[in-house]
Amino acid sequence: MSEIRLAAESRTEFGKGAARRARRAGFVPGVVYGHGHAPVHLNLPGHDLMMALKTPNALLVVPIEGKDEYVLPKAVQREAIKRTIEHVDLLLVKRGEKVTVEIPVHTEGELAAGGNLLEHVLNALPIEAEATHLPEAVTVSIEGLEAGASVLAKDITLPAGVTLAVDADAVVLQVIGAQASQADADAQAAAEAGAEA
Repeated sequence: MSEIRLAAESRTEFGKGAARRARRAGFVPGVVYGHGHAPVHLNLPGHDLMMALKTPNALLVVPIEGKDEYVLPKAVQREAIKRTIEHVDLLLVKRGEKVTVEIPVHTEGELAAGGNLLEHVLNALPIEAEATHLPEAVTVSIEGLEAGASVLAKDITLPAGVTLAVDADAVVLQVIGAQASQADADAQAAAEAGAEA
């Protein structure tokens, strides 16, 4: 995963008024914490941050006290209607440090014929990996899976250096059989009731 540099500024004003002024100027207020450091308050460029956060677990590089530091987004607060970023919490990480994150699970291939449905039991897979080498996602083949089949966490091939941070037997995906329509079920129930009479 490539790192994304953001030109952050130190934030000295706090409170709702200061946050509103920062947002009007195109910035997003944020706080960096971790590694026993006192929290560092920053204003981050809004558009650049929004583009960076389109990548899951984006590894960001921000200047803190004159030194470039690696950070990972931990919590992103968005405005309810416009979905613009209101505030971001960032976790300070070091090169070589292992972190636990969730990565998206993508699928490829087609299920067996018969109108089966694929259910994502886990929308994201918890993993542990080095902070500077986080995979963006994992891809799982569902080719030919039939109703009742499931994919467990341990069945997913992970990149080198990445381990599961969830029970190996946790169900990630499962295939659900096609459901008979309600009209068919009612007709069958009526036929069974008629046969009993």
